[in-house]
Amino acid sequence: MEVHATTRFARMSPQKVREVARQIQGLPAEEAIQLLRFIPRKSARLLAKTLASAMANAENNHNLSSSDLVIVSATVNQGPVIKRSMPAARGSAHPIHKSMSHIRVALGSATK
Repeated sequence: MEVHATTRFARMSPQKVREVARQIQGLPAEEAIQLLRFIPRKSARLLAKTLASAMANAENNHNLSSSDLVIVSATVNQGPVIKRSMPAARGSAHPIHKSMSHIRVALGSATK
C-alpha cells in the first residue's frame, strides 16, 4: 500500500528542493527524518514537514507502523510563478520570477 502527502505552493524553486529530495529517496522514513534534520537548507525543512505528514497519514488512516515505512518517491513539480519587476537603470525594469513548487512524498511498507 502506498501512502502520500503533498505540500502545494511552497515558496522555493523546484530545482533547490529536488537537490535535497534526491538524497532521501529509497531510505527508511525515520532515517530520512534524521537526515533532513541536519541538512541546513530551507528545502530540507519543507521536505521534513511533508514527510512527517505522510508518516502521520500512514499511521492514522491506514494503521501502518512508522518503523516499517520506506520512501518510495519524493517528487517536486513546478508550481505557479509570481511575476514582479525591479526598477533598473535609465528608467527601465527587469523581470523578477518568484518560483513555487509542489512537493509530493510517497511512502510504502518495507515488508511485503
